[in-house]
Amino acid sequence: MASASLIKSSPVLDKAEFVKGQSLRQPSVSVVRCHPNAVTSLTIRASSYADELVKTAKTVASPGRGILAMDESNATCGKRLASIGLENTEANRQAYRTLLVTAPGLGQYISGAILFEETLYQSTTDGKKMVDVLVKQNIVPGIKVDKGLVPLAGSNDESWCQGLDGLASRTAAYYQQGARFAKWYAWITIFESISLFLTARCHNFHVLNFEMPILISSTYASSFRRTVVSIPNGPSALAVKEAAWGLARYAAIAQDNGLVPIVEPEILLDGEHGIDRTFEVALKVWAEVFFYLAENNVLFEGILLKPSMVTPGAECKEKATPEQVADYTLKLLHRRIPPAVPGIMFLSGGQSEVEATLNLNAMNQAPNPWHVSFSYARALQNTCLKTWGGRPENVKAAQDTLLVRAKANSLAQLGKYTGEGESDEAKKGMFVKGYVY
Repeated sequence: MASASLIKSSPVLDKAEFVKGQSLRQPSVSVVRCHPNAVTSLTIRASSYADELVKTAKTVASPGRGILAMDESNATCGKRLASIGLENTEANRQAYRTLLVTAPGLGQYISGAILFEETLYQSTTDGKKMVDVLVKQNIVPGIKVDKGLVPLAGSNDESWCQGLDGLASRTAAYYQQGARFAKWYAWITIFESISLFLTARCHNFHVLNFEMPILISSTYASSFRRTVVSIPNGPSALAVKEAAWGLARYAAIAQDNGLVPIVEPEILLDGEHGIDRTFEVALKVWAEVFFYLAENNVLFEGILLKPSMVTPGAECKEKATPEQVADYTLKLLHRRIPPAVPGIMFLSGGQSEVEATLNLNAMNQAPNPWHVSFSYARALQNTCLKTWGGRPENVKAAQDTLLVRAKANSLAQLGKYTGEGESDEAKKGMFVKGYVY
């Protein structure tokens, strides 16, 4: 990993520095070889974009601002549009995205916007390039670069994220189009425990030797014994390793082509597990992620993280307060995230709009080594989308609703959100069991 000593102190990126097609490639950082008396040499490599990566990351992680995640694939965007009775056409997607990026004053609360590839190359309904509209609002354009989830062979019905093939050329093209940061998605599932029922005659029974830890209890009935084998919750080691390695390779490639990588291993809300189990899995996942980031020489000062908050499973009977979520989540960050990382931009993951904001606010009640903020999709857009309803006459009202949510999360980033005056719609949970992005 490149040392911080190789990077000059960098001011926040001026919006003129990330306009479309403008190359800000810095002089290459020389390879450092330390071998006065050693037999072998230590090579430390930093991207030739190192200074710019740090500036971009600091711009996105600026006080009182966070990320608008509007990178839904066309299929996922179609689900959103269907919820308000609209067809999934390019014209409807364009109209909705235009509504979002042209909201007056959005850049006061939003520092970056993650776009889908179609949007990066798209114009607004009045012919202005989406990227240019964002830049004018002082919002850094970002781009989703993965190619979606596919089944992971040999796992417990888990998935891995594809898209490394051709990523270098794609990220170079996205940079030229005006993108300055990227997002790659990986997800981790905490499975329900699996119970197997084994029955055998008492005099003849042998406990099977499983390759994983198991919990065994027995019940008797006449001359038979019924044994319950409980395999503890996932995820599998294979799925965690695959997610971590994929994220690390993506991050290294993105940095090599001038894009700040958002590192996002989402731990899904699905399940009945408690908050302690989520914490345990998150510790394991983030240890693996940072191990492979270091192995791939990723510049920590030039990345952003997009983790899940540490919460109970959505179906857990014991709910957590914002203070409990903040306590567990900050404990996780302190144990796993180096202070060199400039920004932690939390995903909402199916929480209600208000719940996501309250939890973020609780995390910002005391100073943190990092900029602790948000990168929300549904938790910024849900009420906005429903207010719009596909009707041109509702655009202003929908934009006003978006600004209300953006401002609420801006206040939460500063630790000043009170939760007063929130609508009932904003308090509705958005968790969908088995949700596919």
